[in-house]
Amino acid sequence: MPETKKRPPEKPGPSDLFHDFTAREFKKAAVWISMAGGTALLCLLIQPILLIIAGLVFASLLDDGTRLLGRVLKIGRGYRLAIVCICVAIFLAFTLYLAVYQLGGQLDALQATLTTQFINIRDWLVSNGLMSPHVSSSDIAQRLFGSFGEVSAFVGNALGAVSGGAMIMVIGIFVAIEPHLYERGFAWMIPIAKRPDFYRIFNIANNNLRRLMAGRLLGMAIEGVGTWLLLLATGVPMATLLGLLTGLLAFLPNIGALISGLLICLVGFSQNVQTGLWAMGVYAIVQTIDGYLIVPIVARRSVNLPPALELGAQILLGALFGIMGLALADPLVAIAKVSLEEYSKIVTEREEHQQRNHVKQFMLNSRNKDDE
Repeated sequence: MPETKKRPPEKPGPSDLFHDFTAREFKKAAVWISMAGGTALLCLLIQPILLIIAGLVFASLLDDGTRLLGRVLKIGRGYRLAIVCICVAIFLAFTLYLAVYQLGGQLDALQATLTTQFINIRDWLVSNGLMSPHVSSSDIAQRLFGSFGEVSAFVGNALGAVSGGAMIMVIGIFVAIEPHLYERGFAWMIPIAKRPDFYRIFNIANNNLRRLMAGRLLGMAIEGVGTWLLLLATGVPMATLLGLLTGLLAFLPNIGALISGLLICLVGFSQNVQTGLWAMGVYAIVQTIDGYLIVPIVARRSVNLPPALELGAQILLGALFGIMGLALADPLVAIAKVSLEEYSKIVTEREEHQQRNHVKQFMLNSRNKDDE
């Protein structure tokens, strides 16, 4: 008979569901599968998630307007919120009416002016040997407005995407009506021991977001109205349209200012050199007031974002998620920055508290030894 070999000890297998080893392995596998599935789901649902975040930002604006109105009108919060919502609806309706019925012809004129100006720039570059003469003006215009056509297509889609804007406003209104309800809902998903830290971080981040958005709206109003009045006074054509575009683009710091400045200067120089210089002066005045007056006031009362961090976040999120990511770059970065700073303060305070307790315990033990 063959010699029997001693079998190695048996290890639990997949069928031993209640064994400690199998349970631990299942937990590890479940964690990795959940992380992979969550990442895939996040990539798949990023656009609806951005809509929800935009709704929360809009709720922050409504809440800020409600609080501000409470300093003047001593009435219930619900009535103040209703007044703010009515004012927002009137403003949006007026802006839409102005853009569609009053500025439609100016939009076509603006596109024609930009086409002519860029073709003139191409001819100047060719005449100075900075561009190949084989590239025709029509090719430059086609390439230029190939990308401009994407922007125009987005504008058309944005104006037609009433459902997306309506969802943002509905989410914002519902959250602004009962903000504490949703705050408790977020806290419910966090362990009880961590909830005091969550409430602290949430309140500070929310306050900074409200102030940042209020300052952004103030800057948009000052830039838009100021640009419109100054361009109108200096005789630059399409002053109303340029003022509206400047105010809207002011929501995007750095990038928005560059785009609006380019548009103003191109339109100004389309008339003559003197009008172009006036346009440059208007742009410099408006940006100086915004940079040295509005931005410092907002920075003192809210989170101070370094310009390079703002621009980098806008480029990254814009490339990843399109125009929605570009528009939400600043709020997201502000919330992340404030949350990380406050969490770091909480950790530091706990460490200092533990060190003080250790010192007290050490001194108490030393005193007891001395007494003995």
